[in-house]
Amino acid sequence: MQVKIEDSWKKVLSEIFERDFFQRLVSFVKDEYQNQQVFPPGKEIFNAFHHCPIDSVKVVILGQDPYHGPGQAHGLSFSVKPGVPFPPSLLNILKEIKSDIGKDMPPNGDLTRWAQQGVFLLNATLTVRANQAGSHQNQGWETFTDEVIKAVNDHRQNVVFMLWGAYAQKKADLIDNTKHLVLKAPHPSPLSAHRGFLGCKHFSMANQYLSERNIKPINW
Repeated sequence: MQVKIEDSWKKVLSEIFERDFFQRLVSFVKDEYQNQQVFPPGKEIFNAFHHCPIDSVKVVILGQDPYHGPGQAHGLSFSVKPGVPFPPSLLNILKEIKSDIGKDMPPNGDLTRWAQQGVFLLNATLTVRANQAGSHQNQGWETFTDEVIKAVNDHRQNVVFMLWGAYAQKKADLIDNTKHLVLKAPHPSPLSAHRGFLGCKHFSMANQYLSERNIKPINW
């Protein structure tokens, strides 16, 4: 099957799309979209890739599952469309940005503006059934997104990886920290944000790292 994905990513991932696990994943996802309510909308599954070609990646922020409530997920980790209330984790991310660099809360939670600056907002699993968190885990998405992380590691230099929470931090083994910056903190969810996410200063640290390498920092 032809995967509709941005050209630079298609080039580095084309071999992955031919693998048996990915063909099985495609069949599973197609079946789910035909028979269940699944988020995000099908045309938005690869939004993170479309907005941020691999050659543009400066920062990777890894999420776990898409949001599973109506109208929330649109293919960018932690992001919601304009008009959708801020989910709790996103609210804590924006609070930390305010505390870290003094930037006021934005009018909405749409992080497309980050993606267009080189922030790759990748979920480990790219689809989910409505109201069933984790329902598309262990179907092949994690294998695919691990390959995506490896591709960024191999093809890019001086990328900042923000790994929040134990799940994301397991991916550190895929990243060469001699050529990239790996930042770790607890997850921004209300259950854990007070254990060190709030106060982690990842956003200023990322921009300092980029600036020191003559890479344009992110306007968070």
